[in-house]
Amino acid sequence: MTGTPTVATAPAKPRPRLRLARFRDLALVPAIVVLLVVGAIIDPVFLSKANLVNVLQQQTELSLLVLAEAIILIAGKFDLSLESTIGLAPALALGLVIPSASHGLGTEWPTALAIPLCLLTGAVIGAFNGLLILRFRLSAFIVTLGMLIVLRGLQIGLTGGQNLFDIPPSVLYLGNATWLGLPASIWICAILFAAGILALSFLRAGRAVYAIGGNVDAARAAGIRTDRVVWIVLIIGGLLAALAGLLMTGRLGSVAAAQGQGMIFTVFAAAVIGGVSLDGGKGTLFGALCGVLVLGLINNILTLGGVSAQWIQAIYGAIILAALILARLTSGKAQD
Repeated sequence: MTGTPTVATAPAKPRPRLRLARFRDLALVPAIVVLLVVGAIIDPVFLSKANLVNVLQQQTELSLLVLAEAIILIAGKFDLSLESTIGLAPALALGLVIPSASHGLGTEWPTALAIPLCLLTGAVIGAFNGLLILRFRLSAFIVTLGMLIVLRGLQIGLTGGQNLFDIPPSVLYLGNATWLGLPASIWICAILFAAGILALSFLRAGRAVYAIGGNVDAARAAGIRTDRVVWIVLIIGGLLAALAGLLMTGRLGSVAAAQGQGMIFTVFAAAVIGGVSLDGGKGTLFGALCGVLVLGLINNILTLGGVSAQWIQAIYGAIILAALILARLTSGKAQD
């Protein structure tokens, strides 16, 4: 008795499910569009080229700190000292090159050394943080919190609590030059973000950063030299913070005694709403950049709307809480 031949059928492929977590970064793009519309309704001057360029330029220093912090967070570490590095690095560099009459240290080194000294100071701070965190196995949060306080004290001590002026032309150029119709600082930030996005996406070292932040033991078992990668990330963070200090100094024409104070809260706000996980191993630099733009636009809208500046910090805090709730809903895991 012959039966009816059976035809083998391939198992049905499961239908792809929409995962909201994959769209957290892109979700900020329509949010930016909505903010642009709201800003135009509140004040027609909002969409003028001069205002939008001003918003972007004012966010350049913050964006570099967010770029640094985002990479460090993805690697599974913290660096609170970026807030003080943005002030101490240019203050020390300029103190060594400007005359004592301009509140310098009286050494009057060649002004051509100002930029290299500032960047070197940032790199040294990052390297020292790495030494304490990686060699002595100390908590990154506690180490960099202590460094934040130490560096702030050093800056006040070096400057005597006074602003530094008589800024060298090379530093002023970085903060005020215009390239192709836009401030040079905007181009510098755009180039660095593009380089960071490409590095984390396509280079082996970039993928190693995600692997370390996701599971450091598994990354070490896979042959990744975890300590060296994290050390390099911390040094890059210090360099970016020092560069941010140079841009701020050039734009303002002086180094304030409290330069950078309080910025770290805004840095974390931008990173968190941009989808960077505080647990490490998750997030993108594009999302972090969108977070910076969102905060910059909100700040500008509130200013044009006549909202008192004292309320802006409260609004930033509310945004962080909302971002944490969104992270919980989209990933199923709270950020501790």
